[in-house]
Amino acid sequence: MDRNRTVAGLDVHKDSIYLCIMRHDETIIFEKTYGVLTPELRQMCNDMTDRGVSEAAMESTAVYWMPVWNELCESMELKLVNPYFIKQLPGRKSDVKDAQWIAECLLKNLIRGSFVPEPIVQDMRKLNRRIMDLNEDMTYNCNKLDAALQRCGFRLSNYVSTIKSRSYQSVLQAIINGITDPEELVKMVHGRTVNKHGRDTVKAAVSGLFSKTDITVFRQVKEVIDTIERQIEECQKELTALCREHFPELYRRIQTIPGVKERAATAIIAETGVDLKMFATAACLVGWCGLKPRNDVSNGRYKSRKVTHGNRYLRQILIEIAWVASRTRNCFFSNFSYIQTTVKKKSKMKIQVAIARKILVALWHMLSKGEDFIDIYLRRLEEQKLMEEKLKSLESKMA
Repeated sequence: MDRNRTVAGLDVHKDSIYLCIMRHDETIIFEKTYGVLTPELRQMCNDMTDRGVSEAAMESTAVYWMPVWNELCESMELKLVNPYFIKQLPGRKSDVKDAQWIAECLLKNLIRGSFVPEPIVQDMRKLNRRIMDLNEDMTYNCNKLDAALQRCGFRLSNYVSTIKSRSYQSVLQAIINGITDPEELVKMVHGRTVNKHGRDTVKAAVSGLFSKTDITVFRQVKEVIDTIERQIEECQKELTALCREHFPELYRRIQTIPGVKERAATAIIAETGVDLKMFATAACLVGWCGLKPRNDVSNGRYKSRKVTHGNRYLRQILIEIAWVASRTRNCFFSNFSYIQTTVKKKSKMKIQVAIARKILVALWHMLSKGEDFIDIYLRRLEEQKLMEEKLKSLESKMA
């Protein structure tokens, strides 16, 4: 053990921070409670550096650890710890003892820090997660708008694929503008929808009793949806610009994976970053994402094979990529999906999780080795085609 080593443990809360500084011989040399305002954080940083602290560890408590991290990261080596991995044994517990326990665990090298990306990637994360929050708000408000229309007897959503379709939006805008005559509204519905369900059915679907108050509600909810769409576009444009400026080659390389385009590529870079040193193997990255099935076995019986907890933002985008990749013609993932779901009759949802895990493993190898995605299925098809051409040429020569 390094005899000149001095470490600190921080127990972070919403309105207070408990600091414990410990020497190499496990002697506590300083303990104090600080507030969470910026001047107090700077004073805490000065107190730590004055006492020769070279390493510090803190629990990942909600978002309260982020200002502390930003204030200390340039002065010492920091580790962010999942509270689950440093839980104390049952007994008397206090915030002061928690800080002492964290410092002691750090001193004995029992702490492995969580993945904290560089500042530019953290900014990209903020944009990516803002987009995901806006998408949730979009879904909520779209459902609210359709429910308001349904209360008036408007049933067009029963006959179109989505309420974001051009037909639905055209009819909605006409109603907001004061046009409620079914004969006029049915003209705005796409011809394929009218031919498929019949003109009389579609006409009945767009008929309803719309009061002035209802139209006001429609207009206000649509304005909210339009605002959300504009904000999503703005965030995505800024996120894409950051990717192209700081990680242009990585941004291009990730899009070689089937099912990955601009939105998915930017989301992957924002969540994983470019430095995968924290993930020694692909299995570590899969576990961090939460796509690894849990190993819960007792007496030879599997109690649960559900995926573990992890980065839900990355997991969500990977599942979406998996659905697209499973529908992409002539690629490994669509062939795998067909064999598992159609031939072996396995659950389609479970297979999408398996495809997402395979995509993440491929991503780890691509980022670690600096290579583009290589589709094994396409390579086999090309090799098979070359063999067939050689056989044909041999047969023609022998003939």
